[in-house]
Formats: sequence, C-alpha cells, structure tokens
Amino acid sequence: MFRLRLYQRYLMRETFAAIFLVLAAFLALFSFFDLINELRSVGKGGYQLGHAVVFVALSLPGMIYELIPIAVLIGSLYALSTLARHSEITVLRASGLATRDLLMTLFRVAGLLALLTMLVGEGLVPFSERMGQELRTKALSNVIAQGFETGLWVKDGRNFINIRKATPDARLHGLRIYKFDQANALESVTDVEEAEFQPPERWLLKGVVRTVLAGDTARVERVETAEWQSAITPDLLSVLMVSPERMSLPGLINYTQHLSDNRQKTERYEIAIWKKLVYPLAAFVMVALALPFGYSHNRVGGVSLKIFAGVMLGILFYALNGLFSNLGVINSWPPFASATAPSAMFLLAAIGMLWWVERR
Repeated sequence: MFRLRLYQRYLMRETFAAIFLVLAAFLALFSFFDLINELRSVGKGGYQLGHAVVFVALSLPGMIYELIPIAVLIGSLYALSTLARHSEITVLRASGLATRDLLMTLFRVAGLLALLTMLVGEGLVPFSERMGQELRTKALSNVIAQGFETGLWVKDGRNFINIRKATPDARLHGLRIYKFDQANALESVTDVEEAEFQPPERWLLKGVVRTVLAGDTARVERVETAEWQSAITPDLLSVLMVSPERMSLPGLINYTQHLSDNRQKTERYEIAIWKKLVYPLAAFVMVALALPFGYSHNRVGGVSLKIFAGVMLGILFYALNGLFSNLGVINSWPPFASATAPSAMFLLAAIGMLWWVERR
C-alpha cells in the first residue's frame, strides 16, 4: 500500500537532494557572516576564537529551523525546473500522471521535512540556544547566571543576586542581593523593591532594606534610594531570557499560563505558540507553490529566473512572518491569525497558480 512507484522515488530523491543542497549553502553562508560578526568580540574578557566557533556552531539548529521552509521552496523549485528543462515533467504528464499525483509525491517530501523542522525546533533549538548564550556570556564576563522557578539567579563576583522580574525598560523588580566576604561567609542581605539601570554600570535602587550580619547579631538598615555598582547590565540579562521563538512548546505554554495567572499580557507568547504549531507545516505550502513552476519548461534562462524568484519569495515569507508577529502584538490581533497569515497568503497564491496552470 505504501510502496513507492519508480517516478515517486526519483522525484523525491531529486527534490530531497536539491533541498539539502540549498539548506547547506544557506547554513554555510549565514554561519560565515555570524562568525565574522563574532570576531569583533574576540579578545574581550576571555572570549577567544574557539568560543566564537562553538557559539556559531550552537546557533546552527536555530538557523536550520528557520531556513527549512525557505530551502524547501527554493530546492523544490530548482528540482522541478531542472526536470521541466529536460522535459521529464512533460513526459510524466503525457503518460497520464495528474497534478494531484505529483502534488501528493511532493507532500511526502514536505511531511518528512515538516517532522524534521518540529524535531529540531523542540529538541535542539531551546537547548543549543541556551548553551550558546551561556558560553558567550561566561567568556565575555565573570558574571554567571541561571534561571530557576524562584526567579533569575546571577553571580557577580562575591554577590549572588536573585531577580524575581526583569522588564524590557531596564528595570528589575523584587531584587535580593546576597553578599559574601572573603571567607565565603554571608555578610549581608539586601532586599530591593525596584532597580533602574543607569549606564554604564550603575543601578539606582528603590525601597532598600539591608540586613547586615556581624557574628551573632544582625542590623537592619532602611533607605529610600541607594546606588549599586555591578557588572550586570540589561543586555546581559536579555540573553538569559530566551526569546519566545526559541522556547520549547511546553515551556511556552507554561510561561503563557503563568503570565495569564498574574494578569500580564500574553499576546506575544500566544503568537509564538501558534507559530510553533504552524511553522513546520509551511513545508507543504512551499512545495505546492513550487509545483506550478515545474510545468514551465522554457530553456533560455528559465532555471536561473526561477531560482531568483524562489529566493525573493523566501525572503518575502521570512519578512511577513516577522511583520505579522509584530503587528499582532501591537494591534492585539488574534494570535492564530497573526501566526497563520503568511502561510495562508502563500497557500492562496499556490492554489491560484495551480488552478491557472491546470486551466491553460
């Protein structure tokens, strides 16, 4: 029942080869540019060339996740255009092969690549992204951080800092600073209601309660405001907060529920949840969009023009994904609509092109 026919095996082999060739080319290109960009940080702190190479390598799963749909479009388009140039598509259609049969064969390819996209996005990306950011952060500074259910924990010299909440406007809420002496004995505990960053390395603390420990005695000091010098910056903290697009689906769902329980905005994370579910399915849309090009067999500059068209469509798809996500957050659009709009637009274009080809 599931045995593939000869033309199906041939078409799938050619399409897979083209897609992985395009994906490898994109990965090599983007990795090269990322490495060039990382070279600017080499020599700062303990950050060496080896760190830069490992950091770029750990970024590869994220690149693969984002590039698979675009590689599917360009690779399928190239494979089908090459077959059309050699009149192989024409021969298949003349032998009675319907468009539906060709599309179902391409959907087999898309299904496997959609599964690969989902596995990479859920199994590799969250882990590799966190590892890469921690490696880079530790090499660039002596500040070490780790997130737990009790908040964000940061080590800065002999201080251990617990942050309950960090906001994008460079403010920290529910800050607790544990200060240790040279003998690693707890010297003081400082509770802060709010901290506001003042560049380059200074924080303005508000609502400060400092408990000083001296032997068997403790002294409590209360001040309205105080200054705190620290190597911790908002940029440093931002890399410790994994972006929604890089989180796993269970992590996204749990965090969205947490925000909802605390009556905080969840639009961005709800859009990310839907994108996690929909994005792998974009492979099906891309092969459907590429198929009409296979019915055109112009020989002069045909493949080159189609590849150029595929690259432009891929860039457009990538841009629309980012655009609709941002517009959805700004305008409070339904998360499902914001996440699915780019794929839906491309799907409508594919249906229209297939209808036009069949009508010719």
